[in-house]
Amino acid sequence: MSSANTPSWTEQLLALQGRPITDADRHRAALHLIDWFGCVLLGHTSPAGEALSRWAAQAAPGPCWTVGGLYLRSEDAALVNGGLGNIDELDDLHREAVVHPADTLMAAALALAQREQVIPHALLDAVVRGYEVAIRVGLLAGTAHYQHWYSTATCGVFGAATAAASLLQLDATQAMHALAQAGMQASGVWQCRVEPGFSKQLATGRSAQSGVLAADLAAAGMVGPRHILEGQHGCLAATGSLPDATRARAVLAPAPDAPWLIHAVSFKPWPACRHVHPAIACAMQLHARVADVEEIVRIEVSSYQTALDFADQAQPHTRQQARFSLQHGVAVALLRGDFWLGDTQAESLTHPVLTRLRGCTQVRANSRWSRAYPAHYGAQVQVWLRDGRRLEAQVVDAPGDPENPMSHAAVLAKAQRVMQAAGHAQQSVTALIQACVDLPQAISMDSLWRALRQLRPA
Repeated sequence: MSSANTPSWTEQLLALQGRPITDADRHRAALHLIDWFGCVLLGHTSPAGEALSRWAAQAAPGPCWTVGGLYLRSEDAALVNGGLGNIDELDDLHREAVVHPADTLMAAALALAQREQVIPHALLDAVVRGYEVAIRVGLLAGTAHYQHWYSTATCGVFGAATAAASLLQLDATQAMHALAQAGMQASGVWQCRVEPGFSKQLATGRSAQSGVLAADLAAAGMVGPRHILEGQHGCLAATGSLPDATRARAVLAPAPDAPWLIHAVSFKPWPACRHVHPAIACAMQLHARVADVEEIVRIEVSSYQTALDFADQAQPHTRQQARFSLQHGVAVALLRGDFWLGDTQAESLTHPVLTRLRGCTQVRANSRWSRAYPAHYGAQVQVWLRDGRRLEAQVVDAPGDPENPMSHAAVLAKAQRVMQAAGHAQQSVTALIQACVDLPQAISMDSLWRALRQLRPA
């Protein structure tokens, strides 16, 4: 662990920020920005989004765009936009860190980019750096942290502060203090996933807001603890997540030519908990082999233990439960060969065929998949038919993971589909996507700001 004479873990993380950022890295950042915009526009149409909008309508005006067309102060804009990206479970994910980086740091970066009127490279570079820190803090915290803490918020706040510090061009000492102040605000416990409500949205929104505040305070001279991560009373010790020295060295001292970790982040093709995606992928394979799902008499889903911990919902009754149900995801994919937004609506939850399929589904943890997690999210689905045949499919890595990636075109098509599902006109959606695609070569942010101003429901 660090001592007074050695760099702290936040200082070591920040030392990694000096690596070159290439055009390929910036294009990847722009792709994640596009994906995030789709998520927040869709989230705005939800009850949680409506609640955030009511709060935003009473907030003080400012220069920064929020979904719905309001312009607020940077911190408030970060809170609103940061609370929207995870609502429909379409947000990106780094598997091993179990962190959805875009949910927190994109909102913080966008707000400060608009407030400070930066150039496109500054925004995209800040995103790359923010992803790096959010993910590495998540890797330090590990899956033990994830048992009780919402890692996207508790670790993502460090990424949001890093992105904000980059946009403010803070020096190394100021940036370290920004991460210290971020750690003082890190929060988000998992009780929000076992009871109804919108607190999960507050956790990500607050982390985005805290990232902006942390950087602004550091710029003003607010000093914080160097050892906020690894200290005796630091974040990781307090949450029971302090890694051993070997793991810490591996995370904090990657190979000099290691690629930026944004390239290891997964995109989600379907609006469901990521732990359900491997099983959905298997069921979609079986959909092509089962002529009539009425012939199915038994279904068995095997996956890693965490998938069952989060998504064993035999008969979901709400949209949120449907997104976190292995049984429902598999049933829908077997029947339709897809899983999309309508499949979490009430009519899908009460559909007699889907109800029957869920009822004949058993889920179990498999040691093979559990050992591979979190480096790989795998699953197997088996179905038994009335004629005695047994069919099976398995995936080692879910669609959208680096080993099984979505193409650039597929990510853009997903964003188009999501934004139009949010009720936005195709022309304005196309303009927003194109403005993001063009950012790595653009000399100003004008096209993006214009596309956001003109974004209106159809």
